[in-house]
Amino acid sequence: MYHQRVDDVTAFVLAGGKSTRMRQDKAFLQLGESSLLERSLDLAKAVTEDVRILGDPAKFTMYGTAVKDIYADRGPLGGIHAALTQTSTDFNLIIAVDSPFVEKRFLDFLISEARSSDAVVAVPRTRGYLHPLCAIYRREFAAVSEKALIREQNKIDTLFASVQTRVIEEQEMVHLGFGLDMFRNVNTPKEWADAQDLFKQNKKADGLYLESKRTQ
Repeated sequence: MYHQRVDDVTAFVLAGGKSTRMRQDKAFLQLGESSLLERSLDLAKAVTEDVRILGDPAKFTMYGTAVKDIYADRGPLGGIHAALTQTSTDFNLIIAVDSPFVEKRFLDFLISEARSSDAVVAVPRTRGYLHPLCAIYRREFAAVSEKALIREQNKIDTLFASVQTRVIEEQEMVHLGFGLDMFRNVNTPKEWADAQDLFKQNKKADGLYLESKRTQ
């Protein structure tokens, strides 16, 4: 049921980080034949037609509609706030450009869970950590985020206590067959090297699976 395409959702790819620890713009790192930005956009377009980029329009407009932060230099919360301030849909998917292993099937499930509940936020949690940059936010969260930004409180997770939140727990994801490695992100050269190794392993495994299917 949750594999169906949903067109009343807006997807936002958060690509406006400074990439300080990586020492180069993460959005344009090449993984296989595509950049992380291109991979994220393709993933978002697989679940909804309305896809936008959270980041500097001067840098990203050539790739699609880019949304600039209203509160500059406030981290991911500033991007989420900008997204929810200008969206026209109630449900809004936020994904990070530096998480290249998120599965399309999981995003379908996440959207389905958000739509079937009254939660303001639907967010996964693995190994004790919430993943607010792979989550669904209703528009009303804009007011919550703006109040926090005005107070110069930029941490996202702490805001979930003030709204109804649907937390998708690790056990639930494992039961449904989702790989927890999909929440791995890339912040440092070491993490980037590890991500490239994992990508090669996954690609090799996919190739072996397809070969076995052909010989059956």
